[in-house]
Amino acid sequence: MSFESRLAVLSSHLSLKPAMASEKEAALAAVPSDSPTIFDKIINKEIPSTVVYEDDKVLAFRDISPQAPTHIIIIPKVKDGLTGISKAEERHIDILGYLLYTAKLVAKQEGLEDGYRVVINDGPSGCQSVYHIHVHLLGGRQMNWPPG
Repeated sequence: MSFESRLAVLSSHLSLKPAMASEKEAALAAVPSDSPTIFDKIINKEIPSTVVYEDDKVLAFRDISPQAPTHIIIIPKVKDGLTGISKAEERHIDILGYLLYTAKLVAKQEGLEDGYRVVINDGPSGCQSVYHIHVHLLGGRQMNWPPG
């Protein structure tokens, strides 16, 4: 991957996007790997985030480029090879269920009684730009269908 591609991916997660970079471009530039990601740096408190929920298994924080009035990212603290939903194995059943349960808890905490959307992007065509499984919790406005 070129320096420019890596910079576009990093910038997309730090709100330093060049005008031409998009989430789609960031996803196409991202390289699936088990290497540490920006989310690992957030878990380790190397990069600041606005944490809305944390326990021993998961961390939930506000997205720095929100796509809805409420846009929260929920991640497991231990990746365990789970870079995306397509990499899920039987050993991941508990954490996958816990991520969704946490989405419900955070939605309630955020006052999203009228509804919300839970999204998991997978792979380049699914617009995944960080290869550490994560759930997007979106709410605070009427969602549209199809989502795009």
